[in-house]
Amino acid sequence: MKKLFSAITLAAIAIAIGRASAENYPTRPVTIVAPFPAGGPSDALARILSEPLRAALGQPVVIENVVGAGGNIGISRVARASPDGYTLVIGQWSTHVVNPVTYSLSYDVVNDFEPIALLANTPQLIIARKDFPASDVHELIAWLKANPDKAMAGTVGAAGGAQIAAIYFQQATRTRFGFVPYRGGAQVMNDLIAGQVDFMFDQAANAIAQVRAGTIKAYAVMSGGRWRGAPDIPTIDQSGVPGLHVSYWHGLWAPRGTPQHVIAKLNTAVVSVLADPKVQRGYATQGQDMWPRELQTPQALAAWHRAEVEKWSPIIAAAHLKAE
Repeated sequence: MKKLFSAITLAAIAIAIGRASAENYPTRPVTIVAPFPAGGPSDALARILSEPLRAALGQPVVIENVVGAGGNIGISRVARASPDGYTLVIGQWSTHVVNPVTYSLSYDVVNDFEPIALLANTPQLIIARKDFPASDVHELIAWLKANPDKAMAGTVGAAGGAQIAAIYFQQATRTRFGFVPYRGGAQVMNDLIAGQVDFMFDQAANAIAQVRAGTIKAYAVMSGGRWRGAPDIPTIDQSGVPGLHVSYWHGLWAPRGTPQHVIAKLNTAVVSVLADPKVQRGYATQGQDMWPRELQTPQALAAWHRAEVEKWSPIIAAAHLKAE
């Protein structure tokens, strides 16, 4: 009886200690894994967050770039991490919607993570070398139909987000063109500027600087409303292909099983940081739009993520694209 009492006492003490530790979260640095190289959109967004998050959480926030396999190596690391709130990941449309169809993954993007918050959103732009014959989307479609398989679109990797957007465009417009895969966005942009490829579908945040510099031209933003980062660029709906909407959205996740009160504390901190005018200016400089406050909840991220998976998985699967 005494041994049983001692065991129960020790278990109660352990639970109490665990609860106290969790309630005091965080007590050490928090790592956000950015699954792409330094300087890219995911990395930039995480770094803009890191210092104000440090102030909100009271602990250092470290950004760690764990790259490779289209972001899958970094995402996989967080899927295997201890669910204690000290290892998080910033993911996006390609890592959490496209990759599950085009790669054979060791984790489930929906069920192996706890959503924390939607962070930012940037639409896709249809861009082209500055001397490409078409001057708008109508002319682009007409040229592609008159010259099937003659134009080449640059993509970042095979079966990546840029190629998915391009295939979506092909299906909607009944056009045909080829693809040239590149290892990185900087390389394909350089070749687009040099005229080595004809056009591409790229994140507005990536492309807008070159559009403004006049080294490339933009045909349309792939959204229903004009993009405030470049309100002079028409929408795809206004360009005659309504509903052809593609955006790169970013969210923040923790490993599955992370305690809900830890998720709640992280969400509160992130929401407070996203309301900071300095952070908002930083995101705007990156060509990123903030989500409305009511969509910055874990529940909103979970719902949006599931809806995107349901929308895109059949489209990607029908194209028979595989990255491996």
